Amino acid sequence: MNLRLILAALLLCSALPALEYAHKPADPQPSGWPLTAEEKAFIAKPEFERRPGREVNQHLPQLWPVVPTAGFFGGDSWLKIHEGLVKTVQANPGPVDVLLVGDSITIQWGASWAKQFPDRKAVNIGIGGDKTQNVLWRLDHGGVDGLQPKTIVLMIGNNNMFFTSETGVDAAAKGVETCARNLREKFPDAELIVAKILPCHAPKSRFYEDILLTNAEIEKLNLGADPKIRVLDLTADFLNPDGTIKKALYTPDNIHLSPEGYAAYAARLKPLLEATSKR
Repeated sequence: MNLRLILAALLLCSALPALEYAHKPADPQPSGWPLTAEEKAFIAKPEFERRPGREVNQHLPQLWPVVPTAGFFGGDSWLKIHEGLVKTVQANPGPVDVLLVGDSITIQWGASWAKQFPDRKAVNIGIGGDKTQNVLWRLDHGGVDGLQPKTIVLMIGNNNMFFTSETGVDAAAKGVETCARNLREKFPDAELIVAKILPCHAPKSRFYEDILLTNAEIEKLNLGADPKIRVLDLTADFLNPDGTIKKALYTPDNIHLSPEGYAAYAARLKPLLEATSKR
């Protein structure tokens, strides 16, 4: 890299605004790993008891998607999954081709990733059921420490649709944006691919319609103005002309992807990964 390109990269990094959350997390340990005993006790509470505003007895649903909050499956099962992923990250320090960040659709890449991208080493930190706020918490609590990804693929937001009647779709979109900003701050040299939320279920269902509305709000945020971010919209690839989902690309629940679905996802992802590898 010549001096001019180095200076340009430095200027870009310095131009990125520092990430400040819209509301201070109530966690006694807002970041860092391992967790203190106090933080473990705090996140052992059900998630609804730790949402932004609860510490001052206020209902602030518009802040839920944009403020880090640990997930909760009951007991410490969610934390155990996160701990396992932290161990995976710790076992793979340094350079990695791709960092995969998201929910169950991400973690279920599994054998499909090995088949579609046999030459790309990936670290996958998806957790089923995660929302944007849960990803933010994981990123700030050891979830990616020590990694040096060349490219990051972020797909998150599907599970936020369960709460859009309270949060609104604009807040869900800002949650995706906040995850992107967190990753850009942590990895300023990495290329970031932000995949919009995949369609699921059927037209006229609230879940289906709110995904389309949230993706429209993501579009308004113009994430691609950052030269290090590419926005990937797979909607047309997964819908028939009448708006129904392509059943062959999904499992019977009409949410998760079949091997054919991951092949369709990979077909759109490959040229983006190839483009980043040439830089």
